[in-house]
Order: sequence, then structure tokens, then C-alpha cells
Amino acid sequence: MLRVNDRGHLVVGGCDTVELAHKYGTPLYLYDEEAIRSRCREYITEFGSRYPSVEIAYASKAALTKGFARLMEQEGMALDVASAGELYTALQADFPPERIKMHGNFKSNLEYRMSLETGVGRIVVDSLIELQQLNCWAHKMDTRADILIRVRPGVDTHTHDRIQTGQVDSKFGLGIYGGEARDAIWRALEYDAVNLRGLHCHIGSQLLETDAFERAIDHMVEFLARMHDELGLECEDLDLGGGLGIRYTEKDEPPTVADLAETICPRLLAKLDEHRLSYPRLILEPGRSIVGEAGVTLYTIGVIKQIPDLRTYVAIDGGLSDNPRPALYDAVYEAVVANRAGDEPTEWVRVAGKHCETDTLIDDTCIAPCEPGDLLAVFGTGAYNYAMSSNYNRFTRPAVVLCCAGEDHLLVERESLSDLVAQDRVPRHLEPTKVDEQRCADARG
Repeated sequence: MLRVNDRGHLVVGGCDTVELAHKYGTPLYLYDEEAIRSRCREYITEFGSRYPSVEIAYASKAALTKGFARLMEQEGMALDVASAGELYTALQADFPPERIKMHGNFKSNLEYRMSLETGVGRIVVDSLIELQQLNCWAHKMDTRADILIRVRPGVDTHTHDRIQTGQVDSKFGLGIYGGEARDAIWRALEYDAVNLRGLHCHIGSQLLETDAFERAIDHMVEFLARMHDELGLECEDLDLGGGLGIRYTEKDEPPTVADLAETICPRLLAKLDEHRLSYPRLILEPGRSIVGEAGVTLYTIGVIKQIPDLRTYVAIDGGLSDNPRPALYDAVYEAVVANRAGDEPTEWVRVAGKHCETDTLIDDTCIAPCEPGDLLAVFGTGAYNYAMSSNYNRFTRPAVVLCCAGEDHLLVERESLSDLVAQDRVPRHLEPTKVDEQRCADARG
């Protein structure tokens, strides 16, 4: 967990952040290993004590490396992947394929083939076209696919528009109320190369209230009951997705995992009993709430620019390329000066990145007085920061370090400048010639 040591330095997982910055450079992603493990165990315990059969699948899109996959395997988690790259990473880490769920609203031929060849536990079907394609691939490969059908329950949530996923108008899943989901279930039961194991839904992300989960359960169980009566569907799995929010700022008051379990489990059991349905295995797919608050990003402060009577800009050595969430979702963060973490915050500043954009990382925050060369630590950056990082402006991606009991462990090496051009190719007609070389020499004088 976070604390301040007797030198006034911020400490993550028992590791001095100033020492880590000197060792690995900045920007730098840090993760508190014990915080991640504790949250995994909290999910398994809180839901497992309230519902007969539960599987917790980490949503790897939040942050995935081979090291993260190993950590999740050790904690008894399943894994939710949504691309060939995520699946390949998990398999390279020896994650058991039977505990993997393959997602995605458009699966490529490579992803169909990899999923079937490796025997992933569930393939989550997102459309009628995909159902037909998967059935054909399973036939071709002389196997059967265990599937869940992703359903849109028509639930609007109180979150950013770009991270709502369960409403009527969404690219994800098949609608209950337009008849698409019923049609998909009927076809899946008719096809001979797929095994329909249950239904899936996911209503959105960074949810700070639990009422939307209750509404999703009501819609899903009522639909299950209707499909049981009309089509004879026996639901082995009911996957309610993820979405639990985290605390990014002091104003955020997310439910605890226990709050979520106390909302979902009694409501689900009551609705199943009401419709006289057997209890399916409950699957949840938390991502952000597993790793989000365990993550801290370190930056070096380079420029402090005061605009009289307006504001002070504090420029850091990263920004948009290592954290695009403020630009994408208007995400808000809090920060401290890591090497002065014990000092009182008295200065209101805007934290700006160094990219060729209006690259604002934090619009308005209060930090301790700082100088160029100081370190800025931004909290709550464990989810969707490393995962969404890019080489914009030809920046190199930061290193990723796991901190535990005062020891630091490298998960991902910092990219080098040579890594940036490793895949570049220069066509023969653009290669330098002697004339080009002479012209450059003349220009240099």
C-alpha cells in the first residue's frame, strides 16, 4: 500500500519511488503486488460465500503482461481476453486455456483458430454472423465450441458515454427486446458444432453505483426464464461482466467488493427462485477494480510555467502516450510530488504532458511546491494506462515494475529508441544515394 517514509518519499509496495525512478527512469508504471492479490482474494471470498458456484475472470484488457497472467493464475482467477495478442500472452505464460474466455465483437480467423486449437473454456459470441462463422470453423476443425451468447439487456448506466456497453444502442452483443438474442439462442441450439453453455452481459465500466447491476439481473433472469420455457434453454453459466468503479479522486465513493456481492448474489438468487430456475454458475469479469488503484505512474517534472493571474503549468516527461484516458474519457486523477510527499500541498497547477497536443494529464490539482527534476506520482493508473499506451510522437513506452515487500520486479522493459524503428522498412527507391549524400553534405556547409 501507499505510504510516506522518513525521507519524505512516496513508497509503493514497500519500495521507495525515488529510488525506483533512479533505477528504471521515468515515465514509469508501478504496481503494488499485494494490493492486486488482496483484491483477487476479496472477489473470490465475498462472492463465493454468498452464491453456490462462482468464477472470477480477470478482464485482461485492463493490464496484461505475462507476469500479470502468472499472478492471476496463482490466485485462482480465470481470464477474459479479447484479441489474439491477449490470448497469446496468456498462453505464453502457461495460463490454463480452460480458464480463458475469448471475447470480442469481431473475431478474426486467427482468433477463431487459436481459440479452438487451444481449447479455451468459453467463446463469447457477439453476433449472428459470428455464431455462424464459429460453427463453420468448429466443423472444419472437427471440434465443438463451448459458447456464451452476449446479450444487451437494455440497461443505461451512470458513467461516461464511451464506456457504456449494455444499452440498446451498442456495438456489443445481441438485443433482448429486438429479438436478436432469442434468434441466436435458437440457432445455437440447432447448430451441431457449438455447445451453448449460457449467457453473458456487460453493462459498462467505472460504475459507482450498484443499482444498474440489479436492473441487469432482473432483465437477464426474466429473459432466461422465457428462453427456458420457449426453447428449452438450460443455462449452465450466467456471466454478468465487470464494471465496478474505483476511487480516482477524493470525490469518488465506489462500492466495495462486499457491497457488490451483497447486491448481486441475493438479487440473483431471489430472481432465479421466483422463476423456478436452477442456479447457473455465476461468472464475473472485474478488471479495473483489480488493478486500478494498485497502479501509480511516476514522471519527472521538467518545466514549470506561470501565466500571471491565470494558472501554473507543470510539464512532465510523459502524458498522452502513456495515459490517453483524460483525452478519451475526461478522466480525472490526483497526484503528489513523490520526493516531497510529506510536504503540504499548497500550489494549484495544471499538469501538462510533453506531446505536440493540448496534452493535459490533470486539469487542476493541488500539490506541494515543486522544482524541475522533482518526481510527480499520479495515482489510480493501474488500469488502461499501460494497456492503452502508444508511441505517439515516437515516444518509447515506459517500463512496468511490480513492487512487493520492498522488492521491485521488472515486468516489462522500457522500450529503446532502436525498438521504435525495429519494424520500419525503407523501400529501395527511397534509400540514400551518393547524390543524396553529397546534397546533404553541401547543405551542412
